[in-house]
Amino acid sequence: MKLYNTLSRKVEEFKPLGPVVKIYTCGPTVYNFAHIGNFASYIYWDLLVRTLKANGYPVKRVLNFTDVGHLTSDGDEGEDKLEKGARREGKSAFEIAEKYIESYLKDFNLLNLTTPDVLARATDYIKEDMMAVDEMTKNGFTYETADGIYYDTSKFPGYADFAKLDLEGLKAGARVDFSSEKRNAADFAVWKFIQPGEKHEMRWDYLDRPGYPGWHLECSTIIQKELGEPIDIHTGGIDHIPVHHTNEIAQSYALGAHELAKYWLHCDFIMIDGQRVSKSLGNTYTLADLAERGFSPMDYKMWILQGHYQGSRNFTFDSLAAAKNRRLNWRNRIALCYQKNIESTGAFNSILEAVSNNLNSAEAFAIIDNSVLSLEDWRKVDDLFGLNLISDSFDIDDETRALIEERAYARAIKDFEKSDQIRDMLALKGIAVRDTADGAVWEYMV
Repeated sequence: MKLYNTLSRKVEEFKPLGPVVKIYTCGPTVYNFAHIGNFASYIYWDLLVRTLKANGYPVKRVLNFTDVGHLTSDGDEGEDKLEKGARREGKSAFEIAEKYIESYLKDFNLLNLTTPDVLARATDYIKEDMMAVDEMTKNGFTYETADGIYYDTSKFPGYADFAKLDLEGLKAGARVDFSSEKRNAADFAVWKFIQPGEKHEMRWDYLDRPGYPGWHLECSTIIQKELGEPIDIHTGGIDHIPVHHTNEIAQSYALGAHELAKYWLHCDFIMIDGQRVSKSLGNTYTLADLAERGFSPMDYKMWILQGHYQGSRNFTFDSLAAAKNRRLNWRNRIALCYQKNIESTGAFNSILEAVSNNLNSAEAFAIIDNSVLSLEDWRKVDDLFGLNLISDSFDIDDETRALIEERAYARAIKDFEKSDQIRDMLALKGIAVRDTADGAVWEYMV
């Protein structure tokens, strides 16, 4: 199995560190509904887990929920997103977290994504966060300002390496916005102090002052507690590279783990009608929005897996309709397997080989389109991609089967009026009948 490693910037043969592959996925900040752009990465990392398991690797995976500490910028400015959501909806920050975690998990399950072994809430690791700040301070990597405890990036010689950052340019560009208390432009808060008069519901006392952890800290402490360092694979989006993941690496270094992860995988963004996903543009479609237009979560998952996680994708409803039709075609091929004894040509090995090459599901899909698959092959395909092909392509019930047989008899005696009536009855059940040289074959219409 081969994976592209952001750290080395090349595709490498995957070699696990131990008997169980340890994976960490940066999860959502739970202050609003997740949109389809958010779920693209979780679909890709679900494919990663499924591919590893198909290749015989046991997996332990952790996904976090950021329910505190993520400010409206990815740096150290702005309002905490949970607090902003609470003000928007007239609820407590804790209620906002519960609401959107529940919503996220509902959509997660609708997409048939593999449930991580650990679903970690940032607020459950506050004690570990404080211990981590103590340790980084003891090791000489932090300093205190009026608004928090900051990581001194000058103490980590490899800080700029992962993202190829231009630290001199960053310092020059800071100018007016550069805090006089920060020693370096790239320094970041590992703990924020709540200022007098500042409304912040989520707060914990540290150094005899109320505050909350910096956004980047949670991932380091959760990884340490739930997986141990180093881990095999760390996943996220390309937007995590220059700030969030760079800061995670720095924190781990300060905590004595000089390698956080052996492999780093990052997915690109999806565009919608050629534009970035943005609330201001009104294109933050949710799975519920797609359902209102007649598309299922599996149609969207099919669309995502038709492309590659490293490629920028452009979502349109026309392309989603094409993905829906492709999935319908696959379901009807499975339906044919129920009706005919179709033998395998051994194509699944080629399908698994394709997706095991840096998660190339697009190539695997092309093989599926052009191969003869048995019902057992389709079961393996469904396990690999999680598209609910089998459950959405179950064999017809006895009543429907009886109607098909009745239609065949009507056609045999040339009672075409009766045959057409039965055809319409079957259509109401979402079933079409196609007459072939080998007899009638039923198919799904939607």
